[in-house]
Formats: sequence, C-alpha cells, structure tokens
Amino acid sequence: MPDITEMAPDFTLPRDGGGEITLSELKPQAVVLFFYPRDDTPGCTTEAIGFTQNGQAFGDANVTVLGISKDSVAKHDKFRDKHGLGVALLSDEASDVCERYGVWKEKNMYGKTFMGIERTTFLIDGSGRIAQVWHKVKVPGHVDDVLSAAKSL
Repeated sequence: MPDITEMAPDFTLPRDGGGEITLSELKPQAVVLFFYPRDDTPGCTTEAIGFTQNGQAFGDANVTVLGISKDSVAKHDKFRDKHGLGVALLSDEASDVCERYGVWKEKNMYGKTFMGIERTTFLIDGSGRIAQVWHKVKVPGHVDDVLSAAKSL
C-alpha cells in the first residue's frame, strides 16, 4: 500500500458514462480517490451521495473526486442514475488498481472469509503525492474530514 509522501500509483480506468480517466492527466489538480466495496449498498451509497453533495466545495478547493470499485461501468451507470451521483465512478473489474493501492483485502463477515475492497480514501496532492490516507473508513463524518484535509492542501 502506498504511504503518505509517496507518489500515487498511476492508472487509467473506464468510467461511468463512457471514456477513461488517467490519474496523472489530472495534475496539477488534487484528487480524492475513495475505494468502496460495491455499488448500491447502504454505506457505499451514503458515501457517494456525501461526496456528490459536497462536489461544489471540493471543486472550489481544486480537488477532483473519484470513486473506485470492482463493479462494471454498466453497474456504475445504474448506481449514478438511481442516486443522482455527481462524482466519477471508475471500474476496476480486474482489481489491478485495488491491489496496487493495497485495498484488496481478506475480509470477514458472519464467520465467512472472503476477498473484497476495504473502504479506504486517498488524498493526492497536485504533484501526484499521497497527502493523507484514511483506512477502514467509517462513513459518518468521513466526507467532512476529507474535505477539511483537501482544503488545507
């Protein structure tokens, strides 16, 4: 998992609505990457709506917000449309980016062990370095914490 002050691993992924986003092409804008387990689940929906509701504030801070999960672009499109989401949702179906960012982890739920995305957020500064990382994110209050950190870049 990349750590604070390290360069964020570059990637190109397909996004909701078509097209692709390449992380390094967003410089000198700062970027929030929020990795989330699955479209249209309660925590993921709340998180994505929170980032959408604060979209103007992130934009004013010159920060682009990107959500990443293993869901397909088609699933992202349905998720976006159902909840009126305004953040780009990137599809990492092969989990290459999830693995390079160290968020593809063994998880435990109801006594079952499985592999999945650990909810994690990275704040990347305008030079492409990781400025802050939130591990095992709890959704309530998280977007406010990220926005506060983004404003202080």
